[in-house]
Amino acid sequence: MAQQQFTAEENKVLHKMFIRSHLVFMNFNMVKMEANGFTATMNPAIDSIYKDDPEGAKEARHRHQNFFNTHAVPFAFIAGLCYAMEKEHKEKGSIDGTTIESIKAALMGPTAGMFDSLFFNCLRIIASGIAIGFASQGSLLGAFLFILLYGVPQDIVRYFFIRIGYTYGTSFIDSVFNSGLMAALTKAASVMGLMMIGAMTATMVSVPLNLVININGAETNIGDVFNSIFPNLLGCVLLFVLVSLIKKGKRPTQLVAGILVVALLGALIGIF
Repeated sequence: MAQQQFTAEENKVLHKMFIRSHLVFMNFNMVKMEANGFTATMNPAIDSIYKDDPEGAKEARHRHQNFFNTHAVPFAFIAGLCYAMEKEHKEKGSIDGTTIESIKAALMGPTAGMFDSLFFNCLRIIASGIAIGFASQGSLLGAFLFILLYGVPQDIVRYFFIRIGYTYGTSFIDSVFNSGLMAALTKAASVMGLMMIGAMTATMVSVPLNLVININGAETNIGDVFNSIFPNLLGCVLLFVLVSLIKKGKRPTQLVAGILVVALLGALIGIF
């Protein structure tokens, strides 16, 4: 992938996006996680693509404020891909906002799992093992070695990934659209995105119900009964209740506050 493949404007935008991709954890929170960092990374692309369309720019920023979470390295690849898709959306109209969101959501889980294993569970351990050897001897070289072995490779990969995402994103979208597979891809991406949400719900949402009732002298934990019927059933029910409330116009901050109040009251009376 040669640098001259990009126009001066594209190079400028991609460079700004690479710099801003270091803001991946900007205003990180448990409601949207990396959404703020992703929107900040996408801002140069949005400003370039929608410079004469304030309403389109507003919609694009709103689109990228949805929940997003992945490893910091593929974060850059997905940002480059979204740059290509936003450009396609604006210039040709061959891809809609829903498809952009679906493809973005579908890539979260697989890329996070792959690069968490590669960087967190492999490279980080190796870099730490080497760095600790020096640090335990009181040498500052240990800190610098960790940055060199763990931080620098991520930055190098991220630099190329944002360009690969943009390059292959454009050609990929063109080929898929021309072959008539866009509808199938959109549906597949939507299904994958829903699967990722389901998987995250099962692993990240927990309702530790500790209500015990006495039946004929035997104590029965209601939470265990629910889990025996459907593992993490209460977490799934909570998810659908929250989605329903959001659709009715409730703000996520209100729901988080409500959950905290219910959790505290439940803990005080021994339900949780």
